[in-house]
Amino acid sequence: LRFDETKEAEVVRHDGKRSDGYLEHIFKHAAKELFGMDVKEITYKTLKNKDFQEVTLEKDGETVLRFAAAYGFRNIQNMVLKLKKGKFLYHFVEVLACPGGCLNGKGQAQSEDGKPDKALLRQMEEVYTAIPVRLPETNAHVQRMYQDWLEGLDSKKVQETLHTKYSAENQTASSLDIKW
Repeated sequence: LRFDETKEAEVVRHDGKRSDGYLEHIFKHAAKELFGMDVKEITYKTLKNKDFQEVTLEKDGETVLRFAAAYGFRNIQNMVLKLKKGKFLYHFVEVLACPGGCLNGKGQAQSEDGKPDKALLRQMEEVYTAIPVRLPETNAHVQRMYQDWLEGLDSKKVQETLHTKYSAENQTASSLDIKW
């Protein structure tokens, strides 16, 4: 697939209302694959501040999925501290460095005084949400990539390229340690 061959009519996006949204897609997919639940809409619960939100899935009165969206370094730092202390409750966390998400980031258009342009931000969100949503697994380009480059859905190349295994490691002190 060459991206310069893609036509404007073929541009699609994942679930989500702004530059984030992978959390929403992965949450819905996990609910269906792991628990047989078809989630249409998800509800974000704001925790400490508007840039740290939680999404949960309950089944038979028990929370079976707990996802979080953490935007901005302060929230990311707090999340890492909880992880280090063993008080990390989440199965998945969507992390964006800019408070308010990428569309609100310093790389975006700003007013002449250097502040975020709220009207432009709303306009960008409207343009983004106007793009049709298509699940990656139904995208013909993704299917072709699996067949032509990854040698099928369950190939050894798929496992090596797209899957990661995590294991606990005993860390030794080094000059690369980051103190949060």
